[in-house]
Amino acid sequence: MGYAHLDRPVQFLKGVGPKRADIFKKLTIGTARDLLYHVPRRYDDASTILPVARLEVGMDATALGRVRSRGVIPTRSRLRIFQAVLEDESGMITCAWPGQPWLERKIREGDRILVTGPVKFFHGRQLHPREFTVVSRAGKEEEEEKARGSAGAIFTTYPSTDEIPQWVLRRVFEENLDWLLEHAGEEEVFPAEVLDPLGLPGIAEAFRRLHRPETLQAAEEGRRRLAFDELFFLQLIHALVRWRETEREPGIRFQRTNALIRPLHESLPFRLTGAQVRVLQEIYEDMTSPRRMTRFLQGDVGAGKTLVALFAMLLAVESGHQAALMAPTELLAEQHALKIRSMVEELELPVALLTGSLDARARAETLEGLREGRIPLVVGTHALIQEGVVFRQLGLAVVDEQHRFGVRQRMALGDRASGAPAGKGADGARGKGSDPLPRPDVLVMSATPIPRSLALTLYGDLDLSLLDELPPGRTPVTTLLRRPEQRDEVYAGLEKELAAGRQGYIVYPLVEESEKSDLRAATQEHARLSQEVFPHRRVGLLHGKLSGEEKEGVMKAFREGELDLLVATTVVEVGIDVSNATVMVIEHAERFGLSQLHQLRGRVGRGAERSWCILVAEGGDVARERLQVLAGTTDGFEIARQDLRLRGQGDLFGAQQHGRDPLLRFADLSRDEALLLEARTLARKVVESDPELEAPAHEAIRRHLELRHRERLEMWKVG
Repeated sequence: MGYAHLDRPVQFLKGVGPKRADIFKKLTIGTARDLLYHVPRRYDDASTILPVARLEVGMDATALGRVRSRGVIPTRSRLRIFQAVLEDESGMITCAWPGQPWLERKIREGDRILVTGPVKFFHGRQLHPREFTVVSRAGKEEEEEKARGSAGAIFTTYPSTDEIPQWVLRRVFEENLDWLLEHAGEEEVFPAEVLDPLGLPGIAEAFRRLHRPETLQAAEEGRRRLAFDELFFLQLIHALVRWRETEREPGIRFQRTNALIRPLHESLPFRLTGAQVRVLQEIYEDMTSPRRMTRFLQGDVGAGKTLVALFAMLLAVESGHQAALMAPTELLAEQHALKIRSMVEELELPVALLTGSLDARARAETLEGLREGRIPLVVGTHALIQEGVVFRQLGLAVVDEQHRFGVRQRMALGDRASGAPAGKGADGARGKGSDPLPRPDVLVMSATPIPRSLALTLYGDLDLSLLDELPPGRTPVTTLLRRPEQRDEVYAGLEKELAAGRQGYIVYPLVEESEKSDLRAATQEHARLSQEVFPHRRVGLLHGKLSGEEKEGVMKAFREGELDLLVATTVVEVGIDVSNATVMVIEHAERFGLSQLHQLRGRVGRGAERSWCILVAEGGDVARERLQVLAGTTDGFEIARQDLRLRGQGDLFGAQQHGRDPLLRFADLSRDEALLLEARTLARKVVESDPELEAPAHEAIRRHLELRHRERLEMWKVG
């Protein structure tokens, strides 16, 4: 099976050429295959397009017509509005784009344009497009027929640039699509017996439906097939990693003696929730089996993940091993160490803290204790995986807040064989023979709930455990949405709580003012609040640029009641547990994701008193509608689902915060969960039967994996 045809450089396709090929690279189109995989941005069904005369105020409508005139209209408020008069056979309507005068360069008189948006009344009927497409330029009406495709019913709109407008892309597709579809079968990796039960078309037919659909349903069927391929190969990599991590290499078979677990259990002033008991049973079964544990633990804010992790760590220690917990920030590592030390105090277990800010003497003592096995429990940051860190017998690696670590960082701690220095995994430490020493079990914890589809995509190589029950007695937090002009009212409510002897937070999204942003900086606001608004209160400041020692000093003062109010950036997002804090004010709440806001909100409501979270937000109806989701529920899993739907799935293997993962161009995790589960089932079945992908039936899968997913394979260290 060759790939020669679709590897053809795009410059050799009809209608492209060398000069235009350079511009196509801006759309990441370098080969015929790239063009084939260029995902349409939207489809419009010609049968739903309304004549202009039938557009009524209050409608959300799509119209198609010719631009009779256009121009930029100034207003008293200095807002410049681009307007275009759209005409079809039934009449005319003004289309208005407030604040977008640059569209004058894109839309010309005589152009045929397709517009979609609400119809409003402002000096007569106006359509305010949120989407528009130039279907054909003036004098080039034949382009419109190409835009409709052969069936004439569906308009396909592609991502484009100023240098490669829609009509150019459509012409290139129209001139090359038959040839592309003729060779699209080269991309096929599944036989009909796999596709038919799932109701999925063959790959060539999927591309035809994607680029030349006869109906909107046909376009969706094409997308689903290509989404399945993406999800399958992602799950295949996860399945290969899982096989390598748990089946190919020996694990540690821990012996549960209850020498430490029982005393901790009996010392707790509360009962474990049913979910904690269930998850601990899953973890204990993993750790006492010969198979290496690689498990992902997620739960809502306050569900008790840290306590579950501590029980797992104690199982490792009572079996004669060491346990390490890695957190993403020094502040969180310090909070974990403080909490764990207090819980194991009666067990007389040393708990070390290893962060980048430790002085040389303390670091040397800690490293020696880990190397000699005198320190059974250690909490740290990425300093745990730096050069020179050696464990005598590391049995369990707990990674908190994994989504803040790169994949390699998470795997680096889990790769640590007993006695292996940082930077070396099981292959870096050998016993007397050639057999590698067992690598530690791994437990990954997520700070906030994430939807099942996202969990399976990010952590598909791990077994999933779910803490879906909160401890009894926690007071629900009341969430209120306020505008900036209501800030005095917010401060009055905060002062009322402080006067009653309670504490509060005010959170800002930035550390200091930047030239590109008008956000209120925590450093500036701390000065204003402490001098003008709360001069009679003790106001502290916590932000990411403080040293570890300074952060811990501020937090200690807040915990011990020496501060009434803490002005902070999002460093308070996790790990801070002050039961006397009952109010959190979040400024510029529209700049945060819902899951992050939910995590911040979890810092209050930890005691018996009624607690409040006040979201001070600017923005229009869309931004406030999004924040109403948070005000309407305290269910972290529902919030996570809505956040995924509203913000997009992001670059799942990178730092991007929203949008579509470039390697999941067709799959939409907010609606493709059932497809994902089918892909996961098939991928695991393939790996269980043929982990090296050597069978003739899997040749196409193996070749596609090596050619199209090399970077991801390298990231996960799968040979």
